[in-house]
Amino acid sequence: MTGQDKNLESVHHIAVRVEDVDAAVAWYTKTFRCEVEYRDPTWAMLRFSNVRLALMAQGHHPPHLGFLRENPEAFGRTKPHRDGTRSVYVEDPSGNSIEFLALDSLK
Repeated sequence: MTGQDKNLESVHHIAVRVEDVDAAVAWYTKTFRCEVEYRDPTWAMLRFSNVRLALMAQGHHPPHLGFLRENPEAFGRTKPHRDGTRSVYVEDPSGNSIEFLALDSLK
């Protein structure tokens, strides 16, 4: 890693919609080497070596990209989540959902 790389942002996760969270978790964990980090009836977080994948039931969460930030409050008021993290959602100029996760809320 070069000195310049230290200043790059980190993608924490990519969130996609799925029809059935349990079926999606079963498929991804059978097809890929990944670990289930969190799971409930509406979403699951899978950890890969380089990124996490959030699998979300229809109608519960928007598809989005999750980035780590030291100060997500710069983008608005953060909200706590049931997995212990806190974040703020914004939209990019094209209307895509972006989540900024507070670094200090990660376990």
